Amino acid sequence: MKAAREKKSLTYKGRQIRFAADLSTETWQARKEWQDIINVLKQENMQPRILYPARLSFKIEGEIKSFPDKK
Repeated sequence: MKAAREKKSLTYKGRQIRFAADLSTETWQARKEWQDIINVLKQENMQPRILYPARLSFKIEGEIKSFPDKK
């Protein structure tokens, strides 16, 4: 999987292979709930990321902060 992400495109017998995350509905919903906060953090150039399964991480003043929920 790591090699596939680095390479960006894989083919097998002349056909392109695509990888997709197979997450539960609950995980997708939890990740979706972060979107408003992520958009604000992007505007402030804080490099937001969603870690597995649904933790928010971002960089502020050179330090990485991580939160498991919106509280």
